[in-house]
Amino acid sequence: MDVLLTVVVPVYAVEGFLAACLDSIRAGLTPEANASVEVIAVDDASPDRCGAMLDAYAAEHGGLRVLHLSSNVGLGLARNAGLAEATGRYVWFVDSDDRLPPGSVHAVLERLRESAPDLLLVDHLREHADGRLEPDASSPLLAGPATVDRLLGVQHTAWNRITRRGLLTEHGLRFPAGWYEDIPFSNPVLIAAERVEVLNRVCYHYRVGRPGAITATRSERHFEAFEQYDELHERLDRLGAPPAVRSRAFTLMINHLLVVAGNDARMHPSCRRRFFRGIVRQYRRHLPSGYRRPAGAAGLKHRLVEANSYALYSALRGMYRLTALRQRSTERTPAVSPDLSSTPRPVQTTSLR
Repeated sequence: MDVLLTVVVPVYAVEGFLAACLDSIRAGLTPEANASVEVIAVDDASPDRCGAMLDAYAAEHGGLRVLHLSSNVGLGLARNAGLAEATGRYVWFVDSDDRLPPGSVHAVLERLRESAPDLLLVDHLREHADGRLEPDASSPLLAGPATVDRLLGVQHTAWNRITRRGLLTEHGLRFPAGWYEDIPFSNPVLIAAERVEVLNRVCYHYRVGRPGAITATRSERHFEAFEQYDELHERLDRLGAPPAVRSRAFTLMINHLLVVAGNDARMHPSCRRRFFRGIVRQYRRHLPSGYRRPAGAAGLKHRLVEANSYALYSALRGMYRLTALRQRSTERTPAVSPDLSSTPRPVQTTSLR
């Protein structure tokens, strides 16, 4: 039977999560469905036991091809290495510290056979360290019309989209080196696809806040996001993206960069002003003709970027953070009615939710 789906799993320093990830890919598959899937794990010169674990897993379970890289190349290039070995008609990039809920691969295979899309988007849940699951803020977009303008707002990652491998070859779409490698890949894949389908089903659990993840690491490497967005806009040029798509992509870019700038887990305070200046340069470099800023608070932040006003941005950020802290404090602290007598009275609590 021909391979319908190749699952590429780049692996680096995740020995505590690796087995669960690999088990989740094959879980619940019938022998027929199992024959339609190949799994390629790419050991990105992992410094821990991951390489040996992959070899042992392949020997015990079968159905896993292991590619050992001689030196560490990073997530994007490790994905490219796995893609180069893929034989499936479709490819799904699954991160090795995440996992798939039961039935996910089976559901994906069924939809791929039914509709033969260029691109299939799936829903996901965010999984916290304590096991708590929560939907992503962008997930409701998957329930509406499958238009490019709408789907550009879906979390821009590689792991929530299953792509026809031929589409990647036809448009020369690969991952760049460096952090934020998903930026020049995920939305160009969406724009290049002529036939887009949505499987409005949770098929992925994304671990958040894991030590070592870039979203939980303070580093100047977050400045690499600027180069990745430059590459994104070059790819949009090559794909002939229409003005409406360019404007939408521009809005999302500025919103995302502002999130990075304001995130204490990523941005050291000493770097924030310099990063803001980088956002200003991106704004001026890629501003589409006739662009209209978004409404509300997002639009206000866009105005501050446009005006290169870090002082006002910093003051606004401080005000928002103080307001949020006060609100959380109020929600957690019971409000007690004043007791002016010696007789105990029951505590009364109020909620601002």
